[in-house]
Amino acid sequence: MERTAVPVEKTTVLITGCSSGIGLGLAVRLAADAAHRFKVFATMRDLAKGEQLLERLGGRCPDTLELLQLDVTDPRSLAAAVRCMRGQHPDVLVCNAGVGLMAPLEMCSEQAMRAVFEVNVFGTARTIQAFLPAMKRRRAGRILVSSSVGGLQGGHAASRGAARGEMQALSHHSAPGLPFNAVYCASKFALEGLCESLAIVLRPFNIQ
Repeated sequence: MERTAVPVEKTTVLITGCSSGIGLGLAVRLAADAAHRFKVFATMRDLAKGEQLLERLGGRCPDTLELLQLDVTDPRSLAAAVRCMRGQHPDVLVCNAGVGLMAPLEMCSEQAMRAVFEVNVFGTARTIQAFLPAMKRRRAGRILVSSSVGGLQGGHAASRGAARGEMQALSHHSAPGLPFNAVYCASKFALEGLCESLAIVLRPFNIQ
């Protein structure tokens, strides 16, 4: 009697911001999984930067990796990326795209500050909006958002504990904020609030 191997259904993962850093590393790790458990849609604003990712994998991996152009600040780019997935829906959505801004607040132009929030906050919210309805229909999914210690430092223990349903006394011994990162930290604090609120309302849909 011969045993026939049953193909394992891949977990579809879409990751934003894969041209470098965490996004690139995560895309490589999942696409190179020895058991081929994942199909990775690695997205980035400039596809020319995808060569580094492909080099790390030793070439193209059509069964486990697909590169997509995606600018989280552009709704049309996001819609085009969704179409390029050809009806596939991510089981796991990783919102990793982000930018920083390090300078004294009085030296930051309004344009520069808006650009940080456009990517870090609105870009993340826009990406979640694009894929959340399908997750709700399937009543399954996982959303990961790359935050930062900058979204936690300076926050009181009471606020962090309340989000976890814990009762804590107000603490004045929380970690200090990050100097010269006021705008960046503000955007990451906004992400913390976004995720903590979403976690509550998405729980009934089995979305983590």
